[in-house]
Parts: sequence; structure tokens; C-alpha cells
Amino acid sequence: MKLRLPHAPYIANKIAIDLANCDFVNVLYGLDGVCKIAQNFLEKNIQEELKIEEQARDIVEENIEEIEFMQADEHQLFWKVKKHLAEQIGFELAWEDRYNSLSHKILNALLQEDLIDFSVSETRVKNIIFKAIDSYAKAYDEIEDIITEKINHYKRKIVFGSEEYDLIFDKLYQEELRKRGFL
Repeated sequence: MKLRLPHAPYIANKIAIDLANCDFVNVLYGLDGVCKIAQNFLEKNIQEELKIEEQARDIVEENIEEIEFMQADEHQLFWKVKKHLAEQIGFELAWEDRYNSLSHKILNALLQEDLIDFSVSETRVKNIIFKAIDSYAKAYDEIEDIITEKINHYKRKIVFGSEEYDLIFDKLYQEELRKRGFL
């Protein structure tokens, strides 16, 4: 699953909750500071990927005539260009490597700001952060399917994409996140 900007607050909240519930981590000044730092790093990372994608899209669009003439797969070329651009700036695209690195950056920032304290290795704490990110990504598709199914079973037909649909979806999404410990 590709993380998007609207996911960042939920993931940041999950990171803070998981660290607070962990026996070997002390959250020193409440969850808000942890959430803020985690959300900031997540948003920067997501925005950086969006910037790379925009550059890749521009390159593909600039060369669209040549791509069509060669009968090349535009989608595949986009991913190759994106990968090349990411490598040039040292941006990791592989899921595990990317979020492992991001988890480490979040942990370092939390330590630097003196927001957490722990009595185990940094790797164990970093793994808590990584698992929070990973569990959100894995749960998102499942949650989306559950909510869509619930809305489809409403007595009254709710039009997909309508304002009413979005409001109901958001409400049910929040409820499902609460059930799963993300909020």
C-alpha cells in the first residue's frame, strides 16, 4: 500500500500509542509531542515521494511522442524513471528499507527532543515504530473493504463519491481505527 498524506496523522497516533503501551518505553511528556514529530517525518517522506513522482511524470510527458512511437509501456517507463530519480537523491523506494530508515529517523528525533526514554536497545524501540507503520498499511485495505461493505448494506443507497458518502466513510473509518487501536 502506498501511504498518502491523509494517513500520516493516523500512523503518527499509532506510533505514539504503541510506544506508550510498550513496557520498556517511557513517554515522558505525553503523546502529543511524539505524534507531532512522527507526523512531521511521515509527511516529509510522503511529500518527497510525491515530488519524485511529479518529476517522473513530467519526464514521461515530455517524451510521450517518442514513447508512443516506440510502443513502450508508459506505466513501466514511469516506474523506471521514478526509481532512477529516487536513486539519484538517495530516496529509498523499497517498503521495508524505506520505513525502517524512517523509523530510525523518528526514533532519533524523539531521543533528541527528550520525549521518550527506554531501557533496551534502540533496535527494539525502532521496531515498535516500524511495526506501527507496517500494521497501519496492512490494515488500511482491510478497513476500507469493511467500510465499503457496510455502506453498501445501508437501507438507503449512498452514492459513491458524494459528500454524504465521504462523511459516512470518514465516520466509519474513525470508528474502525479506534477499534484497532490506531486512535
